[in-house]
Amino acid sequence: MPRRRPLVIAHRGAPGYRPEHSRSSYDLALELGVDAVEPDIVATRDGVLVVRHENEISGTTNVAERAEFADRRTTKTVDGVTHTGWFTEDFTWDELATLTTRERIPGIRPRSATFDDAQPMLRLTDVLDLVRAASLAQGREIGVVLEVKHATYFASIGLDLVPMIDAELRSTGWASGGLPLVIESFESTVLRRLRERGVPATYIYLLEAKGKPFDLVASLGDAAPSYPATAKPRGLDRLVGAVDGISVDKRMILAPDRLGRATGPAPVVADAQERGLQVYTWTCRPENAFLLPEFRTRAGKREFGDYEAEWDLIRRSGVDGVFVDHPDLGVAFFRG
Repeated sequence: MPRRRPLVIAHRGAPGYRPEHSRSSYDLALELGVDAVEPDIVATRDGVLVVRHENEISGTTNVAERAEFADRRTTKTVDGVTHTGWFTEDFTWDELATLTTRERIPGIRPRSATFDDAQPMLRLTDVLDLVRAASLAQGREIGVVLEVKHATYFASIGLDLVPMIDAELRSTGWASGGLPLVIESFESTVLRRLRERGVPATYIYLLEAKGKPFDLVASLGDAAPSYPATAKPRGLDRLVGAVDGISVDKRMILAPDRLGRATGPAPVVADAQERGLQVYTWTCRPENAFLLPEFRTRAGKREFGDYEAEWDLIRRSGVDGVFVDHPDLGVAFFRG
């Protein structure tokens, strides 16, 4: 059965107000009463799990201004996409610990950018400790939604994330089942492998609105199923027993037409829940830049549009969880 009120999940902390994945971003999200926080994880050269949305970090740290790391700038192909910059796997944790965090989209969130260069990067263990401490201090269960990034890529360069995640969750006590733990990824292979190792968690398969998962493209080539096909009833049938749920791009629920007008809620939520699968969606953001055209105002990209109208369609779909960048707005709206 769907939840009467969806879980409110702090997407990378509170990035509407602080640089994503920074200490203050998580602290603020926890203070604002979210049900869970979502750290993304990538790896260092020496096998430390660090919290970054991508392994290329020039847009969210000060690495480009560090002369001693100038020679680390390089070009790589990750999940079939070419990127140029600085990559976590080319640094030790001790080196990354000297960097500071920055706002990823300062043009949209200039107030958050005022916190640039004020805080160091975090490891996964740091976030796990923060959440546990907040749970104790607030007297309530707060969960972690752990997103595994680029698992196939990292395995191809000799950094298998699966044993690292397994060991970290066990050493920090997060594999005991004492607090809510969700593990999610756009690659089903890493979810299956972690489940086979006995890591107790809710396993959620992330689905893009278009494209194919890189792990299945790597193993099956053109025969790999697309994300949209997986969200159809026949694709959902194949997920039953393999994962506990899916997390979809909000556009798969809003179902915009060619003019960008919402026609949803689309049936994907009901279809999945009928099969016993939970459904989360990402990402609920209030700024005009991220809303469907019909919900935007004329105030500019960084200003808030009629986000409540868009979010109401998502709420009416019956989703089990929503990812938000502004935890206060998410808590007020989805628990109201």
